[in-house]
Amino acid sequence: MLPPLLRWGLALLGLGLAFIGALLVLAQLPGGVGLIVAGLLGGGLAALGGDLIGRAGAGTTMAERLRAVRRSLRPWTVLLALFVLLKVPVPLWPDGFPLLATLSTVCLSGAALLYSWERVGAARAASMALLAFLAGLGVELLGSRTGWPFGLYSYAGAPGLTLLGVPLLVPLGWFGMTLAASLLAGGRTWLCGALLVAWDLGLEPLMTQQGFWRWQDPAGLWAGAPLANFTGWFVVGVALSFCFQMIAPPLYRPGPAGGRPLALAYLLEAAFLPAGLLLLGQPVAALVCLVAMGGMASLAWWVRPREQAWTSSRRV
Repeated sequence: MLPPLLRWGLALLGLGLAFIGALLVLAQLPGGVGLIVAGLLGGGLAALGGDLIGRAGAGTTMAERLRAVRRSLRPWTVLLALFVLLKVPVPLWPDGFPLLATLSTVCLSGAALLYSWERVGAARAASMALLAFLAGLGVELLGSRTGWPFGLYSYAGAPGLTLLGVPLLVPLGWFGMTLAASLLAGGRTWLCGALLVAWDLGLEPLMTQQGFWRWQDPAGLWAGAPLANFTGWFVVGVALSFCFQMIAPPLYRPGPAGGRPLALAYLLEAAFLPAGLLLLGQPVAALVCLVAMGGMASLAWWVRPREQAWTSSRRV
């Protein structure tokens, strides 16, 4: 097996052990916390040197790799890592979900802002963030008060921080995840809209269970959400993706010099959101979310230009 495949395969095994530990914690069985800690630490070590097990000089090589990682770090990559890490404690602290979800989304949006700033400058990055935040807040205020364009729903009693009655993580998410989806889609606005619809298939059962919003629409199709909700997500996603491309076209350049590594945020969410649904007792929703997000991400990979590099970190 190639060394990188071996390393990441062992790292995934470590995450799998941590996931099993989370299941044990939720079932109030012994050993769960220890398995979570061992899985996360083991997965991290495997990512650095899983291919070096039993070899002389393994410690030195791992230290060199760690230094290389530190040299390549950017502020936005730190926030992206925090976006993921803040999801990990949820099984251990279910009551903290509103706080952890809000902080995680703040980190995602911050990563999107700094990523854009690094590539197209402060003015255009701030313009995209402000546009998406205000558009997201506006459409949610309109939707929760009139039923258009998403259907009849309410944010009454939503936990966590709110702005004008809308949970703060909602407009922040409209910026962070929409930009990640738009980059993953390679600027194809229709595909960005479809990627966001797939994401919402996982959000609806999770966020309604957690009390962030309540559906009151008689034509509920999935987790209480009507078809209009998903068409609304598609249209808003298409519109925001189009605006992002008008404001900052260099973000969408294909090829190694214009790679789109922030797209990784969508792929990480496609792994963690189904896992979260499963841990919270929604296996059907977890499967639907995994198939939808994984399927749309696979489609984005299939239609990409062959020279495109999603994970390149070279600056434009």
